[in-house]
Amino acid sequence: MPSKKNPPKESQLAGTQTPDRANTNAKLQSLEVFRSDATGQALRTNQGVKVADNQNSLRAGERGPSLLEDFIMREKITHFDHERIPERIVHARGSGAHGYFQAYKSHAALTKAGFLQDPEKMTPVFVRFSTVQGPRGSGDTVRDVRGFAVKFFTEEGNFDLVGNNMPVFFIQDAIKFPDFVHAVKPEPHNEMPTGGSAHDTFWDFVSLVPESAHMVIWTMSDRAIPKSLRTMQGFGVHTFRLINAKGKSSFVKFHWKPKAGVRSLLWDEAQKLAGKDADYHRRDLWEAIETGNYPEWEFGVQIVAEEDEHKFDFDLLDPTKIIPEELVPVTPLGKMVLNRNPDNFFAETEQVAFCPGHIVPGIDFSNDPLLQGRLFSYTDTQISRLGGPNFHEIPINRPLAPNHNGQRDALHRVTLDKGRASYEPNSIDGGWPKETPAAASEGGFESYPERIEAHKVRQRSPSFADHFSQARLFYRSMSPTEQAHIVNAYSFELGKVERVDIRRREVNEILANIDLKLAAQVAASLGLPAPKKGTVNVPELPLKQSPALSQMNLLSEGIRGHKVAVLVADGVDDKHVDAVVKALEAESAQIKLLGLTLAPVQTAQGKLLAVDASIEGMPSVLFDAVWVAAGKTSTQALLGSGDALHFLLEAYKHLKPMGLASEAQPLLDRLGLKSDGGLLSGDDPKTYKAFINAMGKHRVWAREGAAEAIPA
Repeated sequence: MPSKKNPPKESQLAGTQTPDRANTNAKLQSLEVFRSDATGQALRTNQGVKVADNQNSLRAGERGPSLLEDFIMREKITHFDHERIPERIVHARGSGAHGYFQAYKSHAALTKAGFLQDPEKMTPVFVRFSTVQGPRGSGDTVRDVRGFAVKFFTEEGNFDLVGNNMPVFFIQDAIKFPDFVHAVKPEPHNEMPTGGSAHDTFWDFVSLVPESAHMVIWTMSDRAIPKSLRTMQGFGVHTFRLINAKGKSSFVKFHWKPKAGVRSLLWDEAQKLAGKDADYHRRDLWEAIETGNYPEWEFGVQIVAEEDEHKFDFDLLDPTKIIPEELVPVTPLGKMVLNRNPDNFFAETEQVAFCPGHIVPGIDFSNDPLLQGRLFSYTDTQISRLGGPNFHEIPINRPLAPNHNGQRDALHRVTLDKGRASYEPNSIDGGWPKETPAAASEGGFESYPERIEAHKVRQRSPSFADHFSQARLFYRSMSPTEQAHIVNAYSFELGKVERVDIRRREVNEILANIDLKLAAQVAASLGLPAPKKGTVNVPELPLKQSPALSQMNLLSEGIRGHKVAVLVADGVDDKHVDAVVKALEAESAQIKLLGLTLAPVQTAQGKLLAVDASIEGMPSVLFDAVWVAAGKTSTQALLGSGDALHFLLEAYKHLKPMGLASEAQPLLDRLGLKSDGGLLSGDDPKTYKAFINAMGKHRVWAREGAAEAIPA
């Protein structure tokens, strides 16, 4: 083994083969003609053509649409789309639910899309939430981006809004999507790590691709470890167009805002949940719907008039940029409610097929080069994953509107098509089906007639060149607590990276350009010298902070759906339990009575009280808050239980509101915990109200420093 004075070279980290063994392996591998070593080789297509530009799709002008003739991009993405069968390449682990969308009023001035016209109309939807990196068997609470895809079954056809819980993405051009996913996926030599990005290939890629800086800092924030699927924002990511009946176009960004507020886990909590309940998010969504606590989001758009396209200090077509809400507020359009769980996971959640290209009249695309590639890639992927081009006939994908178009046969065809003509125009079947005029009264789809005069080029617009100013805006908009979490996340992730040069590059060439204090703190945790300056001149934005980016400003009103554990044991005061439960149920919280075992407890009044679970079987990480009920004998029993003491310590460490009856004070004395704004003791309605108010703030952030010293 190498000594401390002579540490192993980075090339040795892949293994510790002896020279003889290495030579033998090399000789054996030289006989295997199917092996390929790219060292010193030119980048080529599968047909052997040398590639001059692997960074940009072919487009009509720097800011124009991507061109179908780009054989390099199509070959690359087609191969990527078909790499894994049948599991989704990304977003493999998902949870789905049915519901409806209802507009607040007619939005005819903005769009002619029918589902946004009538406030009385309820449009069915199916929503699939997902993680990006891990396979179907990975955990729910890993640090990752979450997919947020909504299929609207409108009377004019299906509209798929395929987004994420973050408003930006890692890359600016679709031609780089295979590269990004290959980098973030488990490393190919050992298929590790599962469900996470804390490894060399991911950080190697993003440290070499500065355009990823903004998205990476989002994934290092608490947004990447959401408390539940019900408490995530959703974003369409790209800039789209909405077009009204008069043909007027507006640029828009799509937003979903949860009525339950935006909340996240703590990192320690997320890691423990991944082991204790890998289905935590799935279970939470399922149970919320089953108990009638229907998740709800407000759907809105940021609207930019076409003539204002270039008035910002960023490019609307750049998917690594947001439009700060302080510059363009979100206009609410309607609400979405999820009120029914799937009947069959495979038939619905697994077989649902989304595609950004599924739009209806009144909605159209922008020339965002990442969106342009997605329009091709998603359908291509579904053909492979779902066994052919007829995936639209699977019940969960079938539109409410009829679909007649002469397309017949192929694998898994279900419809029995009548008539002899499978082409258009025809005279044999009376000319049917026929085209529909694009006039508003008729409803035929037509693309927005955008004027384009440009050269065919593989170039990135100079307006896409600023990669750091919005990442800086995001970081400086965070509260001190959120900033500390970001520092810790970078430190943890980069601490898993084996190659020092990758860690150093991320700190010096990425983080230093975002914020020198951030870079210095991460460098210190990695044992690296702090950079003294950035490597590029980052433009200062007029907007210094965006309060809308901080989750501290996005909490819900009330505690509807919050989960509270009430600890009980033999000798508990059942009147006290009733009072606490009634106070919490009045606020629509979900309460679970936890005992030392699953056996009913005998109350001080001699009654039997059924419990929902044992303290060991339902740990504190599954709850938002905890209350310890009154009863001297009950308190003594809890004092003698290591599981109960650990439950309380862990809840304290995770900054959760805690309430105790006065008779339970010996538990605090034993644990050495002191009362604070979220650690309350009392038996009256005033104490219950203070406890409920503390729950509404989600965490007791002032406790964080003290809690870190508590073992749990």
